[in-house]
Amino acid sequence: MKFAIVLYSYFPFGGLQQDLLKILQACRARKIDVTIFCMEWEGEKPLYANIVILPCQGYAKTAKREYFVEKMLEKTLDKYDLVLGFNKMPGLDYYYAADYCFAEKARNERSFLYRLTSRAKQYLEFEEAVFGKDQETVSLLLTPQQKEEFTRHYQTDSDRLILLPPGIKKDRMAGIDAPIKRRQMRHELSILPDDLLLLQIGSSFKTKGLNRSLLAFAALPLELRKRTWFFVVGKDAPDKYIKEAQRLGVARHFKIINGSSQVPELLLAADLLIHPSLKESAGMVILEAIVAGLPVLTTSSCGYAFHVEKAQAGIVCPMPFEQEYFNKQLETMLLSDNRSTWKANGIAYGQEQDLYSMPQTVVNLLVQAAQSYSQ
Repeated sequence: MKFAIVLYSYFPFGGLQQDLLKILQACRARKIDVTIFCMEWEGEKPLYANIVILPCQGYAKTAKREYFVEKMLEKTLDKYDLVLGFNKMPGLDYYYAADYCFAEKARNERSFLYRLTSRAKQYLEFEEAVFGKDQETVSLLLTPQQKEEFTRHYQTDSDRLILLPPGIKKDRMAGIDAPIKRRQMRHELSILPDDLLLLQIGSSFKTKGLNRSLLAFAALPLELRKRTWFFVVGKDAPDKYIKEAQRLGVARHFKIINGSSQVPELLLAADLLIHPSLKESAGMVILEAIVAGLPVLTTSSCGYAFHVEKAQAGIVCPMPFEQEYFNKQLETMLLSDNRSTWKANGIAYGQEQDLYSMPQTVVNLLVQAAQSYSQ
């Protein structure tokens, strides 16, 4: 069986990209040949997939995406049992919905002029090609919120919208050796036993709300801030946020790590995960923190935020976002005696819920679909 996977760009540590690798590994276990078509690939290439980088013409990003789709269609037409996309575009059999509904943003959160831009027009056109009522693409969704939004904007048939279980790695779960790993990592980071470690994980700092986090960190009472460290793990341009930390007077206790393979250890070492994304379809790191026993402060604009409430493993701030309210919740959580309860609740939730089977579920669905296409 041969699958084609298509996406615009791959870079290490991105949530979408990490999900792609998990699905690739599940395909490998089923002995499925996979070819990946993309515009660019940054980082190590997996040995168990053929990576094809399609040259894209045009100066504007819209032109490059248009050209990529044209060439991708030429390369995949009648040559694969199934085409799975990780970005919205025409010509997909299945779409893995790692992104939010663009129509919701364009029509309800932006002005009329925004919808007239070439970028917005293309995104809406490509989204229509996936979710339009007359289309055939089946979409694999991460959260109920996505299903509600896509249905409302496109009247997509419900049998073309499949809700997936999460797919975090089990190595994020707190094991019996968690206290030892926590002490080791904190020693490596030079965090004293009585100090507090605030952690934020995720690339695209603007979208993840890093500026909101910095403002909240700077607003902490002085004595609390003196013993609190704020570490950010993610791949993005850091200079702007380092300068902002300097302006706010918190640069000494603020550090950006440009991606890391030590995420499981960092989750154990930290005292609180902060994740105030502006808008996010899922937010895998929220679940990773929960099962590691790390309390979470997030916003309801994150698709996986409902797991924090369901697990009783932290606090979810409502939308519309209010910075002063968020600041107060950060202070409250860092000082709260409930941190041990949130921790225990999260660990129990990770043991009781299916938060891990997404890759196998996706591949099972794709194999069934490919077999039905060939009949």
